[in-house]
Amino acid sequence: MKVLVLGAGGIGGYFGAQLLKVGADITYLLRPVRKKQIDEHGLTVETPSGSFTVHPKTVTAESVKPDYDLIVLTPKSYDLDDALQSLSGALSRGVVLPFLNGLDHLDQLDRVLGRERVMGGVAHIAATLTPEGVVKQLGDLHRLTVGARHAAQEALAKSFFELCQPAPFEKVLAQDIEQVLWEKWVFLAALAGMTTCCRGTIGQIVATPYGRETILAMYAECCLVADKSGHVIEGAANERAIGMLTAPGSSFAASMLRDLQAGSRTEHEHILGAMVRRADQLGCSTPLLKLALTHMSVQAG
Repeated sequence: MKVLVLGAGGIGGYFGAQLLKVGADITYLLRPVRKKQIDEHGLTVETPSGSFTVHPKTVTAESVKPDYDLIVLTPKSYDLDDALQSLSGALSRGVVLPFLNGLDHLDQLDRVLGRERVMGGVAHIAATLTPEGVVKQLGDLHRLTVGARHAAQEALAKSFFELCQPAPFEKVLAQDIEQVLWEKWVFLAALAGMTTCCRGTIGQIVATPYGRETILAMYAECCLVADKSGHVIEGAANERAIGMLTAPGSSFAASMLRDLQAGSRTEHEHILGAMVRRADQLGCSTPLLKLALTHMSVQAG
């Protein structure tokens, strides 16, 4: 299987490099400056257990060709249009596997490519790109979940899952990938909404008199939207989300907070805004989510 990965940031850089280490055929599509950096120095990944460097094949938007079975998308949600433009030379064949937050990107990709060419994926990892171009894993969590959204993708989804088996991250082949996408979105919207509003970590929030009940109330708003959309959040996924959102002393915070504090562009419209818009369409009351979205809209300009 030939795999093209768009970008070598936190998600694409980490998982692509781990697959390269175990012999997968991975090529990176990069901007010229990043391509030059990786061609000359390799792609370095720092993990809690140590660092390693790989030397991948690289192409640019101008040189990429339709040679790939699977095209992995890992841009920020607001960069999806630019990503598709960069990929125009490769998109005449293959299946796209996006790892983006929210769900709106699936609707857009389905319109452009057709549902049969858009697989589902969820990446769970806290990783960032340092000023030196090193991919830095910020914690132990590193899980990749993939699944078919159309019968035509089932064999490819299974093949990619098998390709990931030797790699040292957790891998899951989901039978209902859209349920997994909803579970992540609901969790992430509550996490981002509260940690940005409070400018603090989960531990700092739940240490206050009303922090725990407020974050659970925001999470309940998100769960209601999912429920009304046909995706009930229950069982282990619900217990895991509540545990992470209310863990005493936790240093966990959304990457949206880091972006806000750094003055970087944020995904608030794609994570919070899209949830609020769906809630309004479904007649769900979401006052806390609307407060979080309003706060981010003001702060992010």
